[in-house]
Amino acid sequence: MPSQPIYLDHAATTPVRDEVLEVMQQFFAEIYGNPSSIHRAGRQASVLLERSRETLAALLNARPGEIIFTSGGTESDNAAVRGIALARRASTGANRLIVSAVEHKAVLETAEDLRDRFGFQLDILPVDGEGQVSIDDVASALGDGRNVALVSVMYANNEIGTIEPIAEIGSLCRSLGVPLHTDAVQAGGKLPLDVEALQVDALSLGAHKFYGPKGVGLLYLRSGTPFWPQMTGGGQERGRRAGTENVPLIAAMAKALELAEQERVEEEKRLRDLRDHLIGALLESIEGVRLTGAREKRLPNHVSIVVEGAEAEGMLIALDLAGIAASSGSACASGAHRPSHVLEAIGLPPHLAAGALRFSLGRSTTADDIDYLQKILPKIVQRVRT
Repeated sequence: MPSQPIYLDHAATTPVRDEVLEVMQQFFAEIYGNPSSIHRAGRQASVLLERSRETLAALLNARPGEIIFTSGGTESDNAAVRGIALARRASTGANRLIVSAVEHKAVLETAEDLRDRFGFQLDILPVDGEGQVSIDDVASALGDGRNVALVSVMYANNEIGTIEPIAEIGSLCRSLGVPLHTDAVQAGGKLPLDVEALQVDALSLGAHKFYGPKGVGLLYLRSGTPFWPQMTGGGQERGRRAGTENVPLIAAMAKALELAEQERVEEEKRLRDLRDHLIGALLESIEGVRLTGAREKRLPNHVSIVVEGAEAEGMLIALDLAGIAASSGSACASGAHRPSHVLEAIGLPPHLAAGALRFSLGRSTTADDIDYLQKILPKIVQRVRT
């Protein structure tokens, strides 16, 4: 057993950094005014709210007015897909949605709801065996773009780590005047977030994926993009998202992303080295193991495999008893009794999908942690198989 538990589930959530916690505690204790109030306490909160907005906008190469604060990645995805699709249909008559088959359920189920309740036509793009969308398939689905309300393709997949060609998709959508939204929740703090380089019109982030607090996120919405608010009842966020802003959590998110961006390039290399070492060791030491997702075009901290002949639940329990926290895929789908829709989309049969494991590395992960995992996992697999 390791002296300290080894946490390898950073794709599910990350611990709050000490520097971020300090910001949050200070704001909870001292900056308690409602930013919509006109008295001194309210003005003080408003100034700091806008300062956080400016920081986040600069990190995304956006304008402050293009940042909308939300309760997290799921709300940001919902707001983008519903808000843009409904507004575009009202203004242009466009009635088609295009999403990939491996989207997070926050996008996929929202698109399905728009189809089932609002009559949108939904095109679901297939992916290859590594989980990547084909530019040719996007172009074919778009056609001349005249009836397409929105395209939504995630930046990086939460279950298998594959990175999608967002900039290329963005260029294609822009040439046809079709808005592109990307769920960048897993990419936050790990991949470049320059919205101009990505050529996206909307981008979703959740703070707890990059060492910020849970319960806060943002939606980047390019100026001029049609949008109907999904939260109404107040004029906050320039009328695009009603509700008193949670200034302590927003300030903490700004600090967390600022720190993550400062360290991203160096940390990306460190994590990629650990990732590649782990992938190689697992494929070599355990018979019947297969990597899921792309080998190269994947998140630097993400290792996802399937183990033939061993069920994920048994392996995860054994790993936990051995001091390692991991997962079988999306934490949002834990407890589900059907195969992952992502693993289905890349063509894995149910008997293989049942053995899915995900190890997502983070700031606390060391080479010793990886060595310990690769030492004990073969024994665990053998025990679960028998």
